[in-house]
Amino acid sequence: MQKKFSYKDAGVDIDVANIFVEKIKPLIKTTYRKEVMSPIGGFGGLFHLEIGNYNKPVLVSSTDGVGTKLKISQLMDKHDTIGTDLVAMSVNDVVVQGAEPLFFLDYIATGKLNIDRNVKIIEGIVNGCREAGCALIGGETAEMPSFYKDDEYDLAGFCVGVVEADKIVDGSEIRVRDKIIGIASNGIHSNGLSLARKVLLEKGKLDINKKIEDFGHSVGLELLRPTKIYVKSILNLIKNFSIKGIVHITGGGFIDNIPRIVPNPCRAVILKDSWEIPPIFTVIKKMGNIDDEEMFRVFNMGIGMMVIAPDKETPEIMERLEKLGEKAFSIGFIEQRDKVEPSISFIERR
Repeated sequence: MQKKFSYKDAGVDIDVANIFVEKIKPLIKTTYRKEVMSPIGGFGGLFHLEIGNYNKPVLVSSTDGVGTKLKISQLMDKHDTIGTDLVAMSVNDVVVQGAEPLFFLDYIATGKLNIDRNVKIIEGIVNGCREAGCALIGGETAEMPSFYKDDEYDLAGFCVGVVEADKIVDGSEIRVRDKIIGIASNGIHSNGLSLARKVLLEKGKLDINKKIEDFGHSVGLELLRPTKIYVKSILNLIKNFSIKGIVHITGGGFIDNIPRIVPNPCRAVILKDSWEIPPIFTVIKKMGNIDDEEMFRVFNMGIGMMVIAPDKETPEIMERLEKLGEKAFSIGFIEQRDKVEPSISFIERR
């Protein structure tokens, strides 16, 4: 008698997937806002945008992943913070437009569904959503045998936020003599991990689990520090101050991200020694013999977010950031730019 094949024989276990969904439902519910209309498990997440609260609402969306930081998570078999990174990468991109993140969706693809591991991933996503104040209203877990190895997985995240049309922060109001305030990062965040792994683990042959004196813990734990979520602090500033531009320092570092919001007649001048650079970047630079330009184009160098505001408001903004628990630094200013000059330059502090 010929054997009957099932989906499970092909490597996909629908029953395990259903058990996983039931396990994460209580976690996800803790992120719900009053606008959420549907429980997890439907064909789509329903979210009621209360139009009466806005004059001219504009939806702002973002999607991102965490890159090869996943390699570190999988090497260490530590999965409880990588979901927070996933949320951070999208909500930070949404809030720099002046928008409040409303809801988030995730996508997890794996070779074989491991319930305990995936619950840890969802716990991180839930923590990130709660920190950002947005609801986790849906997601997809795809079991893809032969495409991924059993212990491999990939992540993607999707966020939608809202902002009043006349409150969009796009850098168009930036003027000469405005000041640049840097808000400290929480380490390497989720960009530049391919170079970090190449330098530290391959070239430097560091043991990922070995404690490093400069870090106070292992290389792996340092690289897995979850990306900082700036949503509540940035929304507080936007509500109370004349914020003209905001920059999320992600892929492309200072050099590629700052020019995205600086108007053509202006350029940003960064005072290179005006903030504390975390040890992780010093170690990578020294061990890899990497020049400054490359470091500032790949990594956040200790500044995860920048705010551009009028000179006269800078002291109060920095005081507010300190009260909100952020480390803030006056790291530069805006000056007039000739057409042939780049839109960003670095100088030593005057």
